Amino acid sequence: MVTALELTWRSEVRGVLAGERMGPVLVWVDGAAGMGKSHLLAELGALPEAADAKRVVWRCGDAGAGPEAEWGPGPVLLLVDDVHLADVEQRERLRILVEHPPPGSVVVVAYRPEELPTAGLPLNAPLVYPRELMVFRHRLKAWDVERVRATAVEILGEGCTQEAIGTVHERSGGVPQVVVDLLSAVRERPGRACTARDVEAAGVPVRLAELVLGRVYRLSPAYRPIAWAAAVLGEPADQEELAAVSGLGPEQCEEALTAALAGAALAEFDKSRYGLHAPLAALAVQAVVPGPARRALHERAAGVLTRRQPVQWIAVAEHRQAAGQVRGWLRAVEKAARVAAESGRHRDAVALLEQTLASPAVPPQDRGRLAPLLARSAVVGLRSDQTVEVLTQIVRDAALPVAVRGEVRLDLGLMLRNQVGDFAAGWRELEAAAGELRQARLPLAGRAMASLAMPYWPGPSIDVHQRWLREATEVAETGGDKVVHAAVLANRAWFGLSCGEPDAWKLLDALPTDSPDPACSQQAARGLCNAADAAVWLGFYERAQELLSEGLDLAAQSGAPYTEHTALGTRLLLEWWTGRWAGLAERCEEFVTATADMPVIASDARMVRGLLAFTQGEWGMARSWLAGPHATAPENTSTPLAATTSGTLIRLALARQELPTAAERARIAWADMVAKGVWVWAAELAPWVVEALARAGDVNGAQAVVRDFARGIADREAPVAHAALTWSRAALAEAQGSPLQAAEQYREAASAYGALPRPYARILTAEGAARCVLAACRAEAGGDEGVAGLRSGAQEATAHSITDLETCAQQFSDLGAAWDAARTRSLLRLHQPADPGHRPARSGHSDQLTLRESEVVELAVKGMTNREIAATLHLSPRTVEQHIARAMRKTGALSRYDLGHHLPSAARTQRARGQSQV
Repeated sequence: MVTALELTWRSEVRGVLAGERMGPVLVWVDGAAGMGKSHLLAELGALPEAADAKRVVWRCGDAGAGPEAEWGPGPVLLLVDDVHLADVEQRERLRILVEHPPPGSVVVVAYRPEELPTAGLPLNAPLVYPRELMVFRHRLKAWDVERVRATAVEILGEGCTQEAIGTVHERSGGVPQVVVDLLSAVRERPGRACTARDVEAAGVPVRLAELVLGRVYRLSPAYRPIAWAAAVLGEPADQEELAAVSGLGPEQCEEALTAALAGAALAEFDKSRYGLHAPLAALAVQAVVPGPARRALHERAAGVLTRRQPVQWIAVAEHRQAAGQVRGWLRAVEKAARVAAESGRHRDAVALLEQTLASPAVPPQDRGRLAPLLARSAVVGLRSDQTVEVLTQIVRDAALPVAVRGEVRLDLGLMLRNQVGDFAAGWRELEAAAGELRQARLPLAGRAMASLAMPYWPGPSIDVHQRWLREATEVAETGGDKVVHAAVLANRAWFGLSCGEPDAWKLLDALPTDSPDPACSQQAARGLCNAADAAVWLGFYERAQELLSEGLDLAAQSGAPYTEHTALGTRLLLEWWTGRWAGLAERCEEFVTATADMPVIASDARMVRGLLAFTQGEWGMARSWLAGPHATAPENTSTPLAATTSGTLIRLALARQELPTAAERARIAWADMVAKGVWVWAAELAPWVVEALARAGDVNGAQAVVRDFARGIADREAPVAHAALTWSRAALAEAQGSPLQAAEQYREAASAYGALPRPYARILTAEGAARCVLAACRAEAGGDEGVAGLRSGAQEATAHSITDLETCAQQFSDLGAAWDAARTRSLLRLHQPADPGHRPARSGHSDQLTLRESEVVELAVKGMTNREIAATLHLSPRTVEQHIARAMRKTGALSRYDLGHHLPSAARTQRARGQSQV
């Protein structure tokens, strides 16, 4: 950040060099080693105003260096570096110039204040400044995080995580030279972004290590422990703390500290606290401290830090471990983990406990005490693969008490299921935990049972989950544990809402949202966020938004980042269903990147991104997001997400005219839905299953689907499911050759979706109604392409339906469903009456694309094959091939994919003009 004072002296310097002012100007540049003094001098020398000035560069310390006696006329820029190294003669020559500056001169003098022979006096004595001389002092400051980020982009491009940038800033202390050296050390990372671990692994830059060690070794051996103490503490400390850690007496400590400051081995910070210039320098100093002395320093440092308030237990633990005090180390680790977890810093707790429990030096009894802390923080926070590995090893320890093993196994099961995405393994661990805890710790057994009661996950039927829920409820009501009671209550509400039970909403009122116990609040937050998710699948969107807001606030307050992330995934679902598509693809991709190591949390975003790609005709991308190598496996995907994904893949097969594939996929997906028995989650699947089976000739199968679906949701409060049932009936009627009946049911479904609101489903069903009316009218006319043979009522119905299709096409475009818009416009052309007195005129501009060519190009550049484009636009593959060839010739594109670079100037313009004719 440039200060007002810096703008002032820079303005004066530019004015003198440009000949606009007579000057003279003197600027003292004050900056510690590595702060960028030489860079600033070079920057001033490169000013445009300095191009016609006489420039003199003088680096002090070089024998015989110095400015000429006579400068001559005109502006002069004298840049003097390293004045702290100047000898007596050089200082005297510079003093004369400063006290008798010629007109039109600018003198910029840089130095390290910590290395001046006389503190505060660059030339070792006070100066007599002439009245006409303008004197400024510019003190270089450490970079802030934003400046470090900008430098990281210059050196590494965009491949640097936020955590890495924060680590660079923290370890470098913002010293520019150290920042540049650190970033340069991690530059070679092919194929991946720079992480905080990469920065930590880079070690201490050579330039910094040699600088700080040179200063330390210039101290008397008797005084070096003061620098060792500062390095071991790793942060600024007062004189008393440095004395205690170094082992020096008060008088000797004062002498050593004075010598260290005079020799620039240490620096003074605010409030009489002292330390090394850059935090990273501490590692260089620690590395040269003799082992016995280093161990004693760490032991004394731990004692000093325990007297600070509040106690930084993580730092105490590190010092105890370095001092070889195993019991003290583990006690400090436990206190640090508890403090971090209670304050919501679960990542800190997890990182500390992972590292500790991975050590073979931890005795079995301490493992049994620390493992539950790790498991608890990992479940509430965000897991890591190392946590899963550590906990898996711990539960295999036969020496572990059954109660402890059951507690750890419970949290391991929750992590495997909710975060890792291995449902089968998670289910096994939870069942085993329920058995181990049933006798030893009944309240915790209730939590395991409540987790097994959730039907959200694939596999067991609703009846199995219901049995577990009854057992969990009995335990919660008799156990007296408030946290377990809150957990079971949250799951009861989620279970009921997931099944569309009208009375389940009342359970939310009993959640302990105002509990002073953070553990209870975390369960309440989870209950609210899960209820919001259930509300989204049911179709209660306003209520879902309210629950999300309340749940996210409570999760943040109580320290439950895992719950926060799941709720953010639910928000993406809500935006998809309610048609808030602007920027949604980017938000999904950002969320997937941020949760890359947590596939379950990322699954909502992956599915929404795939759905968006499908509606835009990017079918290869859609399949990749929905069922590609990075997508969650079907056996580990939650039931509603799996149903929605299957519905989209069935629709993709239908659009490609792959009827056997669509029917086979439909049978498998519907069998899974029947086995689970939560019928409200069939809303995104049933219409496409019915259409696939009916179009493949299995009308009986399609009828059975409608019948089972209707029976399953008969008494359920689920607006989306009831709208989907009407849609399914419409699809069945259309397939059975009853277009007018189908049209009526499509209109009913469109009205239901519009009331929710669900704009995309509303437009699809409105399109279905118009399509069926047109089909009925064409059947009445005997398949004639025109409408002359229709009765007046049929002609009017045809006109209305064409208008409805035009509206649907425009609404699809406005929403962002480019493929649906193209498909609907193509359907329109099949039904619009031709004007016998009008022949389409050929364009006067031979290089312009026709409307049909522009539509083909748009779909081609999205990756669709000729056969897929043909199915969408009701053309033959050969015709599509000819359109692409003509478009390439007109635009000069080298390939069908290169057409995308020419689309904005040609096809889009032509398509926009042609839409008014549709």
